[in-house]
Amino acid sequence: MNVRGATSGEYQTVRSIFDVAMLQVPDLPTMEVLVATESDRILGGAAVEVDGGRGDRGELHAIAVRPRRRGQGIGTELVEEATERWDPVVASFDERVRPFYETLEFDISPTGNGRLRGVRSDERLHE
Repeated sequence: MNVRGATSGEYQTVRSIFDVAMLQVPDLPTMEVLVATESDRILGGAAVEVDGGRGDRGELHAIAVRPRRRGQGIGTELVEEATERWDPVVASFDERVRPFYETLEFDISPTGNGRLRGVRSDERLHE
């Protein structure tokens, strides 16, 4: 498996993977989009809004994997690549996906609106 930045020609495929996961994602061309591929087939994607004004902070807006490929470490690899590129990586998510973010060592706190906020800093992982 390979994780890399998506080309604009791959955005439609990534959008369809997000749609199957019922994720609403802002306009992909305004984001950094990562894809996990195998034999040139896109298995999953992540949409990250980058804020270079705050130390290259990455706001993870969506991460999704094709349904038949879930549970195979693809989402983990996408988050690992995001952490390599941006620090910290921040995500807002539902309680139902909390175990995924806990496994990836995100510091998790409630946001007060029924959602959770997770932060993963590469510096914290190497202390």
